[in-house]
Amino acid sequence: MSTPLYAPIDLQRLPRHVAIIMDGNGRWAQQHKLKIALGHRAGTEALRDIIRNSSDLGIGALTLYAFSTENWTRSLAEVEALMQLILDFFHSEIDELHEKNVRITILGDKDGLPEKQRDALMEAERRTLANTGLRLNIAINYGSRAELARAARLLAQDVQNGLLQPGEITEERLSQRLYTAGLPDVDLLIRTSGEMRLSNFLLWQCSYAEFVFPTVLWPDFDLKQYHACIAEFQSRKRRFGRRPTDDE
Repeated sequence: MSTPLYAPIDLQRLPRHVAIIMDGNGRWAQQHKLKIALGHRAGTEALRDIIRNSSDLGIGALTLYAFSTENWTRSLAEVEALMQLILDFFHSEIDELHEKNVRITILGDKDGLPEKQRDALMEAERRTLANTGLRLNIAINYGSRAELARAARLLAQDVQNGLLQPGEITEERLSQRLYTAGLPDVDLLIRTSGEMRLSNFLLWQCSYAEFVFPTVLWPDFDLKQYHACIAEFQSRKRRFGRRPTDDE
């Protein structure tokens, strides 16, 4: 691996699945006396290094919260800027991501997006479907409660069609109806800017995740910060509800 390590990371104990809430673009723009759209664009620049490095490190899955179902309530100018950034990102990055064997999956309701954005996302998924490297999941028009309600509807439809009995509904079957079906649960959840909440993101998948809340705003989140978060994750003792043993 050509990228240096900026923290004492054990490459044999990496999180299988990292999720990031990329928070602080608006505050970063305010601090720099810029329009909020430029804050989001600066955040996209930070994102490129994190994706490349996740692939280089050998992390299995990286899930990014790009646009929530609640973000539609923001100003028209900000929503339009975010929608344009989605197009710009996929048009500029898809060739390199495909070359690096990254598989892209979109989490969320693609049908609720404008046609150009929906087509770009579906093409990225189609083009990278057979790739076997980093699983890059981008949550767009996503809300975890909506995802869980959708999974419940799909299970109810199976029951109605006689494919499933109510007593056969298990956690595993529900997981298989989520957008993240086939992926491991989140091991490490990072939210930048110092805010300490999930904001309707991967509520099911983060059941036993380790949370790290760096105070840096997302456009300033670099590889040093990222590696520090991974090192912090590796310092934790994960018990998954079990009692600690005597030697802990």
